[in-house]
Amino acid sequence: MKELKDMMTAKKVTLCVGLTMTSALLSLCLSGCESTVSGANGESHEDSHPHAEAASESEHGDAGHGETGHGHAHKIVVTSPLKKDVVSTQTYVCQIHSCKHIEVRALEGGYLEEIRVNEGQAVKKGDLMFQILPTLYQARLDSEVAEAQRIEIELNNAQALNEKKIVSTQEIAIKKAELAKAQAKVMLAKAELNFASVTAPFDGIVDRQRNQLGSLISEGDVLTTFSDNSQMWVYFNVPEKRYLEYKADLDKGDEQTEHLQIELKLANGSIFTQHGKIGAIEADFNNLTGNIPFRADFPNPNGLLRNGQTGTILIHRTMKDVVVIPQRSTYEILDKQYAYVVDKDGVVHQRDITIAAVLDDIFVIESGLEEGDKIILEGIRQVRDGDKIDFEYAAPSEVLSNLKYHAE
Repeated sequence: MKELKDMMTAKKVTLCVGLTMTSALLSLCLSGCESTVSGANGESHEDSHPHAEAASESEHGDAGHGETGHGHAHKIVVTSPLKKDVVSTQTYVCQIHSCKHIEVRALEGGYLEEIRVNEGQAVKKGDLMFQILPTLYQARLDSEVAEAQRIEIELNNAQALNEKKIVSTQEIAIKKAELAKAQAKVMLAKAELNFASVTAPFDGIVDRQRNQLGSLISEGDVLTTFSDNSQMWVYFNVPEKRYLEYKADLDKGDEQTEHLQIELKLANGSIFTQHGKIGAIEADFNNLTGNIPFRADFPNPNGLLRNGQTGTILIHRTMKDVVVIPQRSTYEILDKQYAYVVDKDGVVHQRDITIAAVLDDIFVIESGLEEGDKIILEGIRQVRDGDKIDFEYAAPSEVLSNLKYHAE
């Protein structure tokens, strides 16, 4: 009986434990379901806010677009092309050369006996620069002079004998010919002696010395180079289109050449103080580049410019009575320039224009616009071809005096 009671008690404990665990599991399940439902409701509520905000933003954006696209939040300003004289500036890379630049060579061989100049020294025409040992040439000259004197004495004796009818006139003629030949040899010997003395052929500046004192010099050896920098020749290449413009201005005569003002910008960005002029135009175009070389001549009184320098040529060309417009009144499509022209009824029309020259903030018009046209200056992005607009008009002279923006 005792064992039976123990078994009954164990079964009751097991049942109680099982009921307790079942109850706990049911509680956990119910709690999880409530949490899931609550989370779903919260997400639905939160998701509704972005839609509302997006709708609000969409409405706000539509309202703003309508205000910009149809209400023209930015005012449209219209101006007109203006006829005036302008100066067009073209730049060209250039090389600077001396008007005279030569190699000083030895005309005779020998030892370099004396150097009278220093590198970079300015010398005058006729100054002695180099002396080659003249011993051989001096001896040859002395010999030829003595021979000429001997023949002259013989001629004098023959003339005295001819007066006494001892020597014929043919003998006198032969002696005169011999004397003339001897005198020619003397002159040749003097020239050879002079070749040993190298003098400056013109006023200039001595370059680097190629040989030192005592060097053995051969005929034709370069001793130095020598430059006359009083006037500089500046070479630059000009394309064919610009060549035709410049040539037309130059052909107008001396009275019109001031329309081409030529300046030289140096490597440090400064402008050379002297103005130049076109000195020469070469005969042939380069078929590979389509350019033709020009030469501009610049006086160089202070010697600032030297042979071999580089710089930039600035050619300022005066364009008389041309039509100009602000660059920001145009726009570009596929490498073509356009402007919006407003007719008398306030209707906008797109017009193709051709640019003759580009200056700071303005275009010089070749074709497409005239002085009386009205073009949109501000608000180009707000209009389309065919729109009817209200606008404010700005005087072109005032507009051109306050430019600082380029084309859109």
